[in-house]
Amino acid sequence: MNNEADIFKIESNNVLPSQGKILISEPFLCDVTFRRSVVLLVDHTNEGTMGLIINKELPLSLNHLINEFKYIDTIPLFKGGPICTDTLFYLHTLPDIPEAFQVNQELYINGNFDAIKRYILQGNPVEGKIRFFLGYSGWQYEQLEREITENSWMISKEEASYLLTEESKDMWRKSLEKLGSKYEAWSRFPQVPSLN
Repeated sequence: MNNEADIFKIESNNVLPSQGKILISEPFLCDVTFRRSVVLLVDHTNEGTMGLIINKELPLSLNHLINEFKYIDTIPLFKGGPICTDTLFYLHTLPDIPEAFQVNQELYINGNFDAIKRYILQGNPVEGKIRFFLGYSGWQYEQLEREITENSWMISKEEASYLLTEESKDMWRKSLEKLGSKYEAWSRFPQVPSLN
């Protein structure tokens, strides 16, 4: 009986955070911004941590913000986090974009926006190649480690293709399920247990 009860005890998977890994929020995290979030860590140093929430699509497209994109296919926009929400960030797999910051072997963040615009306006694919965000998520030195110790986050690694193409509404559940049976059980918890 004890082992069955342990399945419902929320605890971190004891993996250390590092650049390029993802954070998966625990099922009952109350924070409105991070509830059921998947966050890519784009930078993690002794000064602090920067991440982008990958799975929170906004009810607004990039086409509304960039005049040149007015007549092309809709480009979704995501909520990257609660900091600098009026600033555009872009995660991509395009190694030739000047001034881009390399997150891992496959992913880059930002870089020359004119080069990104040219790439899109030339009819190149956006899905699976670029994802756009307003704002980012940040943690001061040791703040993230403290939250992990408090069992607010699980840590995993995902392929760029998954992060840039997976349907955002299922990403949190699927990311948890990939961690194994205990976490898969958590992925099925209702957001508000009393409504179950």
